[in-house]
Amino acid sequence: MLKPLVPVSRAAKIALGVAFFALFFLVWCAATLGGFVNRTFLADPITMLSSGWTLLVVHGFYEDIGVTVWRVFGGFAIASAFGVPLGMLMGAYKPIEAFFEPFISFARYLPASAFIPLLILWAGIGEAQKLMVIVIGCFFQIVLMVAVTVGSTRRDLVEAAYTLGARAGGIVRRVLVPSSAPDIAETLRLVLGWAWTYVIVAELIGASSGIGHMITDSQALLDTGQIIFGIVVIGVIGLVSDYLFKMVNRRLFPWSLA
Repeated sequence: MLKPLVPVSRAAKIALGVAFFALFFLVWCAATLGGFVNRTFLADPITMLSSGWTLLVVHGFYEDIGVTVWRVFGGFAIASAFGVPLGMLMGAYKPIEAFFEPFISFARYLPASAFIPLLILWAGIGEAQKLMVIVIGCFFQIVLMVAVTVGSTRRDLVEAAYTLGARAGGIVRRVLVPSSAPDIAETLRLVLGWAWTYVIVAELIGASSGIGHMITDSQALLDTGQIIFGIVVIGVIGLVSDYLFKMVNRRLFPWSLA
């Protein structure tokens, strides 16, 4: 019987996750190999793997994968390097929050894809334009989410620190940062997933390399096998990076598991 918020064992968690992928794969095979869906519009798994092998061996698709990964983590790193400190300042000091929050709240609703024509005019179609799309898409989200996290620190911890003689700077270093760090890391993990969306959007327009560029070329050729393979590659890389992010977070912030 299912009970709300009752955890499952690690083995059961892995088994259930694998079971969903197996079920999804079986439904995909039945729909395509069984003739229920035209393979022109949805390639079957065998065709997808064959197309992927051709991409990797013949067309050097691994280079496109490397370029896209570089863009994602480069843009994400830039957005985090500036967004996390600003978000922490906004969460810790209310005057700073009052100054920045209206603009941050306004800017975070602006779709990063809408800036692509301007960014092409400003930076051309090189790497700077791709990175700027990711930075715009991630920066404002990071700032606001980090500010909310820091501002939600338990007040009893802050009051206890003041009672023990801590000064304002000490409150930030010894209370706000350690208390908020696990949640900030979780915020960054979530935003990293959004960065993949922005990089593919950036590569669909005015790009000569990358996974998004390959998907655009494959669309023109009606090669759904290559398109699906590119999507699967993104999902696999995202799943691996997500797992590594979780593992690093557990190592860095063991108190969050207490």
